[in-house]
Amino acid sequence: MFPHLDTLLHDPALQEALQANARRRKAAWDRAMRTLPLPWEEARERAAAIRRRVLENWDAYLKRFLRQVQSRGVVVHHARDAHQAQEILLHLAREHRVRLAVKSKSMLTEEIGLNEALETAGIEVVETDLGEFIVQLRREKPAHIITPAVHLRRQEVGRLLQKHLGIPYTEDVAQMTRAVRAYLRNKFLQADMGISGVNFGVAETGTLVLVTNEGNGRMVTTAPRLHVAVMGLERLVPTMADLAWMLRLLPRAATGQVLTAYVSLLHGPRGPHDPDGPQQRHLVLVDNGRRALAHTPLDDILRCIRCGACLNACPVFAHIGGHGYRGQGNAFTPYPGPMGAVLSPGLFGPRFRNLAYLCTLCGACAEVCPVAIPLPQRILDVRRGREPSRPLPGLPWWLRLGLRAYGRLIPHPRLFRLAQGLLQRWLPRLPIPLPMPLLRGAAYRLRRPRPAPVSLQGEGPARAAASQTASPSPDATPPQDPIPRFLHQARRVDTETHTIAPDRLAQAIAAWCRENHIQTLWAWEAEHLPAGLVEALQRLGLRFTSSHQAQAGLTGVLRAIAETGSLLLPSGPGRPLGASLWPPIHLAVVRASQIVPRLEDALTDPRLTQGPAAVLVTGPSRTADIEMTLTLGVHGPERLVVFLLQDAHQKRATKSPTVNLAS
Repeated sequence: MFPHLDTLLHDPALQEALQANARRRKAAWDRAMRTLPLPWEEARERAAAIRRRVLENWDAYLKRFLRQVQSRGVVVHHARDAHQAQEILLHLAREHRVRLAVKSKSMLTEEIGLNEALETAGIEVVETDLGEFIVQLRREKPAHIITPAVHLRRQEVGRLLQKHLGIPYTEDVAQMTRAVRAYLRNKFLQADMGISGVNFGVAETGTLVLVTNEGNGRMVTTAPRLHVAVMGLERLVPTMADLAWMLRLLPRAATGQVLTAYVSLLHGPRGPHDPDGPQQRHLVLVDNGRRALAHTPLDDILRCIRCGACLNACPVFAHIGGHGYRGQGNAFTPYPGPMGAVLSPGLFGPRFRNLAYLCTLCGACAEVCPVAIPLPQRILDVRRGREPSRPLPGLPWWLRLGLRAYGRLIPHPRLFRLAQGLLQRWLPRLPIPLPMPLLRGAAYRLRRPRPAPVSLQGEGPARAAASQTASPSPDATPPQDPIPRFLHQARRVDTETHTIAPDRLAQAIAAWCRENHIQTLWAWEAEHLPAGLVEALQRLGLRFTSSHQAQAGLTGVLRAIAETGSLLLPSGPGRPLGASLWPPIHLAVVRASQIVPRLEDALTDPRLTQGPAAVLVTGPSRTADIEMTLTLGVHGPERLVVFLLQDAHQKRATKSPTVNLAS
């Protein structure tokens, strides 16, 4: 039934890569969940309730969402299946004479086979996520829904980039990343169309939400003249406050981050006075079996937010990887792991029911799911759905007998533990050719420590996650007052912070620029920065430009968020998003009065939705796509520097030191 597994199980490089991914993701998950403002079970039940509310009132929320989206000038298309989705994208590409399309990572576009359809029509398609770019060069499919190149070692990536980009062979991940950045920078600037997925659509405001780390998602949705977002019908949340809660869980579950480096909040196309953004923004809403799935016992899987936590926890995935999940006839599915064992047969039919047998029913996936999907029960439903009275045809008698015994024992914990012990002791001695790593997983029960409850008075994390994105110790407890807490959280995500007296701001920025050999700035217009700042910086010798070649970008903020150390930047006249994206360094001026305690306080600010887009920035651009090695400055800035303006009274109250860079 799975003839390809033997090759995967005996590939030492693959085994080492997958085991490293499982260990590191588990550790990051454990740390991140301790920073939630509620105990884990309560937190994920709240998220599950949000998703259930949407699916129970699907038509009403969808109608409200579409009304808001269309009122902002977004053109909406409805695709009942993959073929119709391809046709819509092809029509748009032909209508706009697209020769080059750049894409950010999207599992839905993998699901509908978009790349192949566009390439067949003669359109160049470039994946711009680092991991997706690597697997595209290899002409293979992603091996993980979050980390597409998780199965590859740095040596393989080095040889690949040497062959395709013509760079000298290197095993240095930072050098590889810089080479990809340089190659893709021109692709962003030359592209006629940008294609992205959508993590969430907000019914209340019509906001399209894209959660990313590298910066390519921002470029794809900002630089080309045409942006097309492809969204599954089920990816809705009711309100911006609900979005804030989902943003607490998705990054923690996916990568162990409190928040990803970038959360793009997209509304309409650019207006006549907007400095950047696409001239047209389209939304393709894809059904492709989702409505039908809602009327089956597998409907829970529609709550899935594609975090990949179940893949990272699964002992089977840790041995075979995403490429091991193949349907009958070697059919490919973009959705591997426990969630894929339910979603793939649910969307694509009986040829993927065999994936339900790549599961030991250990329950690890259910323990880590941030929206509380009972995956083992749904996997059993998939097994029963094929033929209710007997297992999948073609299994040998001894395996059928073992599965029947397993089903009888699992409701009785004491008997099950006794059987586990016997299995662990005697299984290696059986004289039959078993895929040993997989069957050892049947005697495995992941006992993940429950995160301890934390008292935060509803104000966000009490302990910051030390993940792939944070270098300080995970045990430092942030202060609760908003200003010092913002500074603490910002530093944890590699943001450089300076507290400055308002009358010294220009001198401090100019001194910082001199120390770092910065001469040209791409800045927001003077009216959106502290009064007199631009003129003062010009007198101090700095030059201003709107070019992508600027050495640094200078922006203000709409809000700064103490909970996460994030900056909320709106677009609009005089406020180019490119200033915080294209230059290698982003300088941001924050007033103490702009700091709010929680994500909800920022996301419910009515000014956020007035422009065509906004972005939450949490630290510099980053990735860990190559051997989970953290690298900064993938596509966006490699440095984020915050100048916080505080008066003397506020400094005394918060005990935050003033750094005088002008002296």
